[in-house]
Amino acid sequence: MWRGGFDAGVLPSYQAAFRELEALIATCGNDRRHHFVIVIPVADSPRHLRNCLDSLLEQCRSYAYGLDAHGRFAKITVLVADDSAEASSINRQREIVCAFAEAGIDTYYFGIDEQLALLDRLHDLDLSGIVGKHKRSAFGHKGQGMMRNMIYLRLAEMQGRMSDQRLLFYSIDADQEFRVKVPTVDGGQCPGAVNFFYEVDRVFSDTDVRVLTGKVVGDPPVSPAVMVGKFVADVLAFLREMAGVGPHEAYRQPPVETNGSDDAAYHDMADLFGFNAGELAYRYRCPGDTAPSNADCFVDFAGHLNRFFHGEHPTRVTWYRYTPVPQSVRPARTVYTGNYVFSAAALDQFIPFAPLRLRMSGPTMGRLLQAAMGDRFVSANVPMLHGRTLDETRESEFRPGVWTSEQRVDLCDEFERQFQGDVMLFSNERLVAMGHADARLSREAISAMRDTVEGEMLDRYQLKRATLTDRLEQLRALLHDPSRWWNRGRVELAALQSFDSFIDNVSHNFGADSPCFARIEDVARRDDWRNRQLDAIANLNADREAWEAALQRLRSRASS
Repeated sequence: MWRGGFDAGVLPSYQAAFRELEALIATCGNDRRHHFVIVIPVADSPRHLRNCLDSLLEQCRSYAYGLDAHGRFAKITVLVADDSAEASSINRQREIVCAFAEAGIDTYYFGIDEQLALLDRLHDLDLSGIVGKHKRSAFGHKGQGMMRNMIYLRLAEMQGRMSDQRLLFYSIDADQEFRVKVPTVDGGQCPGAVNFFYEVDRVFSDTDVRVLTGKVVGDPPVSPAVMVGKFVADVLAFLREMAGVGPHEAYRQPPVETNGSDDAAYHDMADLFGFNAGELAYRYRCPGDTAPSNADCFVDFAGHLNRFFHGEHPTRVTWYRYTPVPQSVRPARTVYTGNYVFSAAALDQFIPFAPLRLRMSGPTMGRLLQAAMGDRFVSANVPMLHGRTLDETRESEFRPGVWTSEQRVDLCDEFERQFQGDVMLFSNERLVAMGHADARLSREAISAMRDTVEGEMLDRYQLKRATLTDRLEQLRALLHDPSRWWNRGRVELAALQSFDSFIDNVSHNFGADSPCFARIEDVARRDDWRNRQLDAIANLNADREAWEAALQRLRSRASS
């Protein structure tokens, strides 16, 4: 199916072979493979949730993992955890869950009432460093880290009631699907070409792995703040290319097999993560017609520019590359919190520092997992399809820290959480090397390391801003050059307005007078972040003790 590129014609036979295998397993009985509990936190995103669950149902029907004689997928359980604040979203998401439960998969809704009741059962334990402190009357929008930690407490209860099962907990995001994205001439397709449950079960059955993480394909799993430099370089290269060709000439499409496929190609600071930080610009692939005109591609590209602020990267899509899953297993150091699987023995590992609501929580957690588990924490080639934006709105349904109006996208809150998340990540990476994962370091040692990292990150961010500001000036001058064909009536005015809007939003959020940079340069704000981060790091071992006490209580109550 993958020889020479994806052959869609073989996929039905591939899936049919697995359904035949499952029928034989069901006939033999005594299926001792893993039972998957799929965890999906959702916040005011009913359309994303529906798409995610639809893809799960398609995955189950295509490969029939654990399908029993009664037509139920007996080895799949779904837990949808609602972190919404809007009553309309809560009602719609509850309805979606109820409808999905009728499709042959045990599905449960873990709403705000259920979450509060669970915390009430643990009221005498100090879990504030793990799940935070929240008003009961405003319990939505806690953030993905705290929400996931609360879910894991619920999983401990479920584990007590399902002690006869070999459980695996599969944590995903609502804006992901059980599909992969493969490059094609017409812009790519998203088939259900990976038997996720079968492959993951094999890894956990054949090894002593406790935590397995996949990646994502499609839209990058990061903030625009860390990929804006690469994208502006691509936009500038696009306009320069357009300046050298005629509007009615055929657009020169980039090769299908190389467009955006490199690991972390979207990341401005890929070198910090061990990837090649090349400066090569990536070219945009116009979808549909294999030979659109330059003017047509100009308009099409313009329509994608402002989707970038909602998480799409039009020039650096991540594609799925086939490698047999067993051969792809490698020691890991980053958790993709929207795509990782862990055994019941790994429930003692919560998402650290969640109440700070920092970005980069997955890489930070990964460094601590690496120290605690070594080679039992792995990555494998089981990426899920990630789609930040909806086609009908060109925006995501809900993203914390992103504020939009008719003309402006403000990313300052997300930008600040990204910067401080980078500080927290690389501080912990160095602290782990100093032994903080296993022993208590002094607050002075932690503070000195954190301040050193903060200074380094601030220098990097400011250098990136200087480069970006220069590119924006070049981009603005080229766009408004009256001699260029796009300024002589060869494209619709709306396309030019999209370019202008993009430049304005990049400048506002990341340029010379950016209020977002003013936040991370403000001494008082940095002092407040420092104190909160130092408290969180210093209290990590106490949080672990409280977490273990909570797990023991919930497991024992559920099993009694």
